[in-house]
Amino acid sequence: MKTSLVISVYDKSDELKLIFTALSVQSFTDFEIIIAEDGMNENMNKLINDWKSKKLFPVKHLTQQDKGFRKNKILNESIRRAATDYLIFFDGDCIPHPDFVKEHFENRRSNSVLCGRRVNLTKSASEKINANSILNKEYSRLKLYRIIYSSLNRDKNDFNFNIEEGFIIRNSLLRKLFTNEDEHILGCNFSVHKALLEKINGFDENYEGPGLGEDSAIEYRLRLAGAEFRSVRNLAVQYHLYHPKTKEDEKNMKYFTEVKQSKNYFCKNGLVKYE
Repeated sequence: MKTSLVISVYDKSDELKLIFTALSVQSFTDFEIIIAEDGMNENMNKLINDWKSKKLFPVKHLTQQDKGFRKNKILNESIRRAATDYLIFFDGDCIPHPDFVKEHFENRRSNSVLCGRRVNLTKSASEKINANSILNKEYSRLKLYRIIYSSLNRDKNDFNFNIEEGFIIRNSLLRKLFTNEDEHILGCNFSVHKALLEKINGFDENYEGPGLGEDSAIEYRLRLAGAEFRSVRNLAVQYHLYHPKTKEDEKNMKYFTEVKQSKNYFCKNGLVKYE
């Protein structure tokens, strides 16, 4: 195995089934899967065991008691359990394009973090994605007008696509136009060498709520540690299934302000615990 896919999940077994299907049609297949579940859902466990039995790829299922939002804690355990030196992170409501893993792995560089984005789908567009459309790779050939419509109705900054029929964005002028200043971590689509995460002691588990802790905060610390950031927008493409927006935790913002004032990239409550 050459890379580890760390997939953060919570209760969404139907979405995870679509993700497993999408991973079965990846153009790059030399990977292991680590399911980082912030809870212990029985339906999730059954689904994962069913896919393990297919033996299409190695699957590790990590769980923890559901005591509220503790994503960073299970992400740290994923880092510890990863069998490879390169980790690709994405979320359990994002369907990867067939070249998603390939683009992350082939564009990796030493001391660098690769930052991707996502196609934010509307509810109607999300409902059109199913196992058959994924196996036939129809989901990766969404009509351009539908992607534009979805992006404009969700977040115009998430205009992000890879069209296989008509024209391809990668390495074109259009890709350059839409990439611009996208060298920032989005927690659902980034990759990094394990050594860089170990250098900063992993994710800070003092963030116990959605927002900041799994992207902006760890980006800040990685930059302090000297990491470089590169955009793979419109290369490492994923499709974000619709759901209402999650409200960020205000306590996280207060703690993030304290971290920035300290200007210390090494957290005390991470991979290794310090007083």
